[in-house]
Amino acid sequence: MERQVENISYNHGISINERKLIHLTGLVKIESFDDEEFLLETNMGYLAIKGSGLEIVRLDTKDGTLSIKGSIDSFAYFDSLKKNSKSSFMDKLFK
Repeated sequence: MERQVENISYNHGISINERKLIHLTGLVKIESFDDEEFLLETNMGYLAIKGSGLEIVRLDTKDGTLSIKGSIDSFAYFDSLKKNSKSSFMDKLFK
């Protein structure tokens, strides 16, 4: 699923509560997601979130905000993502 957010001029921030809820601002696009991983484009670079039982609680495309609940194991930033080699990127990221 690819979802483009309307406005990308917002500040980027992340708030994690008890590794069960993550709220972020500055979302540009959701590249992909499932119950174990989210790959997001933020206005500060790409962000990968890994865990289990992950699901979207709230998505506001106008404000560029997203809330995810589940068991959050890790998150990491990346400066770029090659569109043609998405599977190899994901393989390297979550090896």
